[in-house]
Amino acid sequence: MQKTAASSTQRPTVKEIAVITPCLWFDGQAEEAAKFYVSLFPDSHIDKVVKAPADFPSGKKGDILVVDFTLMGRKFSGLNGGPYFKFNEAVSFTIPCENQAEVERYWKALSAVPESEQCGWVKDRYGLSWQIVPTMLYRLLADPDRAKAGRVMEAMLKMKKLDIAALERAAQRA
Repeated sequence: MQKTAASSTQRPTVKEIAVITPCLWFDGQAEEAAKFYVSLFPDSHIDKVVKAPADFPSGKKGDILVVDFTLMGRKFSGLNGGPYFKFNEAVSFTIPCENQAEVERYWKALSAVPESEQCGWVKDRYGLSWQIVPTMLYRLLADPDRAKAGRVMEAMLKMKKLDIAALERAAQRA
């Protein structure tokens, strides 16, 4: 912490605050969403809940304004900003899955909009998009045998929920 020249108060240094944190805009459900997300992922917790010090466009003094939380060791902020902005597929979060059981668990928990499902993507109850991706998919798509990688990609593009066994079968086809 640095002391300011004008006073003895301390402020954080640039290095102390230089962390990029995604801020997710909610319409009053920031705390509910944060609790839901931290219940799903390991190494996750709510860090801080900030109540509004005054009335604001989408709430009153004392309403929850910001919820800071950690998912799988990464920091996020949830802002109760009101109905003005909605999530869309231009931004999504990728969940790496080591096995089909993990794919199934995250899919069941997060998929709330069946018509948005494609190639491992789901949209949750808050409208946030997620990619539920087996880690082996990255290896198969980067395989030096480009024909093999192409077969895997072709198979993936036909799937909603990614199926590890089917992707591996596609890789092995001659």
